[in-house]
Amino acid sequence: MSAGAGPLHRLVVLRHAKSAWPPGVPDHERPLAPRGRRDAPAAGRALADNDCLPDLALCSTAVRTRRTWELASAQWGTPPPVRLEPRLYAADGSELLQVVREVPTPVRTLLLIGHDPGLPELILGLAGDGLDDTLDRVRVKFPTSAIAVLAWHGATWDSLAPGAALLTDVIVPRGRKT
Repeated sequence: MSAGAGPLHRLVVLRHAKSAWPPGVPDHERPLAPRGRRDAPAAGRALADNDCLPDLALCSTAVRTRRTWELASAQWGTPPPVRLEPRLYAADGSELLQVVREVPTPVRTLLLIGHDPGLPELILGLAGDGLDDTLDRVRVKFPTSAIAVLAWHGATWDSLAPGAALLTDVIVPRGRKT
């Protein structure tokens, strides 16, 4: 990680929870599967337990990402503002980075809720290094409900560059079957 000047920023990346594949339903409209409805609240609890509550959330407009946000953020006392962002749906890593670079300067922790394969591309592109085996874990698989935490120092989000962040954590929360 570059030791650049500026305050610490954290980009928290959350892949949507497990989705269903109902026949005849367009990809954008696919709902969460039963496992996804269990895992999304677990992701919200994991974010709180790991001190990763965001100042702002950017969420894809797909049904499965919006529902993941709703169930995860319901685990917190007061959810932060959320912006539904159509550009996050089907975006690759460079397109996701462009959206992140538009985030207002006062935001220190940003939650990005989106899809595979764009999210792991973004994570691996931004991470100049990782703690423990975090980079290998993302390279192998970034499953549904997975959370990655990237930290970097910079004056503004638009200065975030490839290789500038440290991948500090990868968490894969799972809800309990009832």
